[in-house]
Amino acid sequence: MSTTICQVMGFLVSALGLAGCIAATGMDMWSTQDLYDNPVTSVFQYQGLWRSCVSQSSGLTECRPYFTILGLPAMFQAVRSLMIVGIVLGAFGILVAIFSLKCLRMGNMEDSAKANMTLTAGVLFIVAGLCAITGVSVFANMLVTNFWMSTANMYPTGMMQTLQTRYTFGSALFVGWVAGGLALVGGIMMCIACRGLVPEKTHYKGVSYNASGKNISYKAGTGYESKKTTAYDIAKSDDGRRSYPSKHDYV
Repeated sequence: MSTTICQVMGFLVSALGLAGCIAATGMDMWSTQDLYDNPVTSVFQYQGLWRSCVSQSSGLTECRPYFTILGLPAMFQAVRSLMIVGIVLGAFGILVAIFSLKCLRMGNMEDSAKANMTLTAGVLFIVAGLCAITGVSVFANMLVTNFWMSTANMYPTGMMQTLQTRYTFGSALFVGWVAGGLALVGGIMMCIACRGLVPEKTHYKGVSYNASGKNISYKAGTGYESKKTTAYDIAKSDDGRRSYPSKHDYV
């Protein structure tokens, strides 16, 4: 019962993590404009993986997709790739996990096959979670680097302050971190549940028992088997003693 609960909980947690990864990838607020020491408050800018948006104080929001691929930074494209790979692996993991659930019976599938499928789904969820966490962390590192470089340019030595747009963490980063963690934990739970689905192997030692007065022997673990009658058995007498041949037997 505990194995089934662990497997189902791992499946649900991983599915929730996959949904979070999809939501984080499609969100526009990966980086938001830092309003600290910014005198212009009527315009708010934020960027995502697929487009950048500008929101005005009047309520009008305008978004513009990135019309180039080669013009984007290499690390930015790497973050895109990691998030897409994580979503694809998580989707395959969901499909495999559905067929591996112990509470669902499909045909004559053995427990050993379900155990292998559960382990496969768990590994897929773990890799998907790692891809999501890595992608979000790389993007966060890019934001931190650009933030401090912009800060250094805003306050040059012996010169007046220059106005530059700085970006900080958006809500999509936190969603991606949580989603990747959920997928990772769900995959670990699926791998733990795999051990409980493996059938235990039993070993039986074969012991033969001879039935007295009958040409039948019983072997433990295999059932009854017929005993071959030999010339030695024919030569035995009814009371169990061996009768030796006499000279008249050869005439």
